[in-house]
Amino acid sequence: MRIIGGSARGRHLAPFRGSDIRPTPDRVREALFSILYSHLGSFVGMRVLDLFAGTGAMALEALSRGAKSAVLIDQGTPSARLIPANIRTCGMEKRASFLRADVLAALPRLAVEGPFDLVFLDPPYHRGLVMPVLEALANLRIVRPGGIVCAETDRREAVPERAGALVLLDRRDYGSTSIHLFSQPTSEETMQ
Repeated sequence: MRIIGGSARGRHLAPFRGSDIRPTPDRVREALFSILYSHLGSFVGMRVLDLFAGTGAMALEALSRGAKSAVLIDQGTPSARLIPANIRTCGMEKRASFLRADVLAALPRLAVEGPFDLVFLDPPYHRGLVMPVLEALANLRIVRPGGIVCAETDRREAVPERAGALVLLDRRDYGSTSIHLFSQPTSEETMQ
């Protein structure tokens, strides 16, 4: 695994073994960042939240492409070793912070730090976590109006078109993986 674009392009992330972490493949990450760019434009100045961060590749990719800051959350032991190492490898120590915690328990604390422009959500598949996390993000107003939540699921998992105020913008399938982009509507979009 490596960073695909931006200032840290080509840097290799720490290797890992086992099935506790399921990273987004480089080709899917590359396609996703192209789609995000078409929706958001430049990543410069964005605040990023990476939930179930795994290796940290998604947030680090956004930081490499100009995001201002990122908070990465994961409770797993392998991630607690990998994420800080990958942050150092990419030279992002001043712009990235890692919190080892349960995502749903950590979200109320993050509401104070929000809103975030871009949220990555990649929970373990088939554990019923996508909807509770999307609803918590919406209820706690963690996503800024116009911001995007990128939820990754198994292709067979059902994901509704709405979660609280978050509305499905786009869905793409890559093999057995589906990427769902949700948006927090702006006040003008809500009035239409």
